[in-house]
Amino acid sequence: MLLTILLLKSVLCFAIYQQMKLVLLFVVLGTISAEVQDLSGKMFTFPQQTNTAHVRLNPNTQGYNALTVCHRSFTDINKDHALFSLATPSHANSFLIFWQNRNQEIQPHVRDAKVEYGGWDYKLNTWHSICTTWDSVTGLVQVWFDGTPSIRKLTTSGGAIDGTVIAILGQEQDSHGGGFDINQSFVGMITDVHMWDFILSSCEIHQYMEERYYPTGNVLNWRALDFEITGNVEIENKVQICH
Repeated sequence: MLLTILLLKSVLCFAIYQQMKLVLLFVVLGTISAEVQDLSGKMFTFPQQTNTAHVRLNPNTQGYNALTVCHRSFTDINKDHALFSLATPSHANSFLIFWQNRNQEIQPHVRDAKVEYGGWDYKLNTWHSICTTWDSVTGLVQVWFDGTPSIRKLTTSGGAIDGTVIAILGQEQDSHGGGFDINQSFVGMITDVHMWDFILSSCEIHQYMEERYYPTGNVLNWRALDFEITGNVEIENKVQICH
């Protein structure tokens, strides 16, 4: 009888030990599963260069014939970095917004086709509002930077963005959901991320830029965001400029 009790105790202790190891593993990996949250007045803070820390955004719909993606960011890193990365199994750069530092260019990628936009005053330690639009019928892309629109350039037309979508903040996907490079990671703050499966009007984009009333994203909505944090990423109150 005593032997049986001791055996049961050993089994129970081993089970508890295994549970504790599993909890510790989640802490070390830093993965936080979050329910849908209203992040109004909040921001994601990415405090260091890494090839692991990121935020995965879970879209409300899949399959896009047109897109508008808007976000605000603040950084002091003088290097290449991804601002928004959306991948599918067939295209790692299904919809990527990338800052290429050497040529001082914003580079949108759509289904792995890239265009370059130079001439922007991409100041460090300053909030910047960026919106990017794309239409599959014409294949035209346009960038809006702090309220100023670019010309429209041709990327790829005649095909939708199909397949299981993974959207990432903080890293650039070189494969579906991974392939992160520390030299392309984002350091700083990101807020007000919205995504629509249609092209916003110029007036609606101006309203977003000026932080006035604008329609929230129907694919990604900052005010009802489904996301998961991996690694050292903080949710903080948005920095306010006091006058």
